[in-house]
Amino acid sequence: MLQFVDVIKTYPNGVQALRGVNLKIADGEFVAIIGLSGAGKSTLLRAINKMIPITSGKVEIDGIDVSTIKGRRLRMLRRSIGMIFQSFNLVKRMSVFNNVLMGRVAFHSAFLTLFGVFPKEDKLLALQSLDTMGILDKAFIRADQLSGGQQQRVALARALTQKPKLILADEPVASLDPITTVQVMDDFARINRDFGITIVANMHHVDLALKYATRIIGIREGTVVFDGLSSEINDQILVDIYGRSLKHDEVLGE
Repeated sequence: MLQFVDVIKTYPNGVQALRGVNLKIADGEFVAIIGLSGAGKSTLLRAINKMIPITSGKVEIDGIDVSTIKGRRLRMLRRSIGMIFQSFNLVKRMSVFNNVLMGRVAFHSAFLTLFGVFPKEDKLLALQSLDTMGILDKAFIRADQLSGGQQQRVALARALTQKPKLILADEPVASLDPITTVQVMDDFARINRDFGITIVANMHHVDLALKYATRIIGIREGTVVFDGLSSEINDQILVDIYGRSLKHDEVLGE
């Protein structure tokens, strides 16, 4: 269970990115967060694993208040949370296999992982994750030789190698072409369905959010203005979120 309780985030420049957010997300959900650029989507997402610390309130994962922990306890919690970025965040000069192995770094001493020393079980897990993502044949080539879609699949394989309970995705397909976007979103849906992993994703494309997520959270100026099923979204709700009606297939919130 992921829970936000009266969460406020005010940046040093005075901008209030989150204004008293209250949410509950159950295990196994696929949730899309939608809204305009600057609405607070990324702040909301990154508050979950404390990449962005909140100003007040509580963010709880399975009863643990993320906002109050630090050091080893925070590192332990983050081991169970995969993170997917728009820019993939791969080490381009490293092989695909070694990038995926980075998902196991937090499970071992820094000294051993610095020299690339991982147990056999981790290596097998990395290969299995690559196989799950359909790119096992790319394991031993450099990451910078892959297409954007393939690189995002490597990032997903790295997240799977953590054996996470939760995957956070910050605009995961914003830099991909339309065909690859659908393929990667299909991968997210499969991971959610087959592994029961909770997925919370910021989406800049409304049609994709409605197609893939079972639950939509609409945020406007730091306030949650809609929280419900994808099937409940209508034109008036989109006006509440975006301030105006949308054209079919319109991209917003980049």
